Amino acid sequence: MSRTRVLVSGASIAGPALAHWLRRRGAEVTVVERAPDLRPGGQAVDARGVAREVIRRMGLDAPVRAARTETAGAYTVDVDGNVLETFRADDDGGDGYIAEIEILRGDLSRVLYDDTRDGVEYVFGDRIAELAQDADGVDVVFAGGDRRRFELVVGADGLHSALRAMVFGPRERYIRHLGHVMAFYTVPNEYGLDRWLYDYQEAESGRSAGLRPVQDATRAMAMFSFPAADLAVDHRDVEAQKRLLRERMAGLGWLAPRILTHLDDTPDFYLDQVAQVVMDRWSSGRVALLGDAAFSSSPLSGGGTGLALVGAYVLAGELAAAGWDPAAGFARYEARMRSYVEANQEIGRLHAHTRDVPAPDADPDAEPEWDFALIDRAINGVDLPDYAGLPDSAAPAAP
Repeated sequence: MSRTRVLVSGASIAGPALAHWLRRRGAEVTVVERAPDLRPGGQAVDARGVAREVIRRMGLDAPVRAARTETAGAYTVDVDGNVLETFRADDDGGDGYIAEIEILRGDLSRVLYDDTRDGVEYVFGDRIAELAQDADGVDVVFAGGDRRRFELVVGADGLHSALRAMVFGPRERYIRHLGHVMAFYTVPNEYGLDRWLYDYQEAESGRSAGLRPVQDATRAMAMFSFPAADLAVDHRDVEAQKRLLRERMAGLGWLAPRILTHLDDTPDFYLDQVAQVVMDRWSSGRVALLGDAAFSSSPLSGGGTGLALVGAYVLAGELAAAGWDPAAGFARYEARMRSYVEANQEIGRLHAHTRDVPAPDADPDAEPEWDFALIDRAINGVDLPDYAGLPDSAAPAAP
């Protein structure tokens, strides 16, 4: 009996995580990535609550922990560098402001790729140019000219998903801008950074600058954010993005001017709008979406990586449990994930609101209400079936 062939678009986090589980469930997996190689660096991402359990079930707890930033905690500081608040990595059982498992996006992507590259076909420097689906499969034309047929196609190609636009319609239908822009890039650690993150926020302008440690003690990750009602810069035009960052950060105090001097030397600059993807459904026929392509909760939620990892586990498990029937498998995936997704998106919106520039007549003591039940649902709010009885070609040993 032939194996179900699945094409996954995107090789960041959601794509390789899905490839891991699809392969274990018996599918034949191809991952296509438009970039020529894995992208390094990026923002630090967190695995909290149920996402940590998925990592354990993947058998990747050791390599993920070995690649952590090992951040001990975070300080919020004033313009002179005086500490205002302190947060520790062991607060709230490791699920607090600084998560116990905090890792650069690029490092987690590398761990997932190294885990799957021997059993999964990766195609870098290519993308889906056209697809047409029928009752039995999906015919795909790649930009490089190759034509192939798959039983299922999954878009894990991020906030600006080309596959989502191709199958579900223009991005404007689904993107919800939260009114902020964030930028990240690595710089030399000339600031004496030692396992602690520093965050400076200028309340009157809504701008912020920060530095966080990375595993390489000679480097640090710079972080900037600023309010923007809309973002008119192409998400692939890096030079225009750098000009925009310089313009918007002009006059910001603390260490911001020194950090900006490294803007032209960094190998991994990233800037984008803080946005969410809100969709009524994440599948159409034999095509489904996963991760930010389906339900971006924004970096301000702190939960995007958890959604990707948990979503990959559930999607592969439900498809296999349904005998690879897309209608049944995709429906169960959406039913299990929807509440968990909505909780993380609400956290993202609340956090974005705390960074908004207050109106002149605003109550200075008014703060968004942080519902502890909502926070728990965003961290642990999905049941993980054990999918006992399904094929599992590489089950890790029991702890």
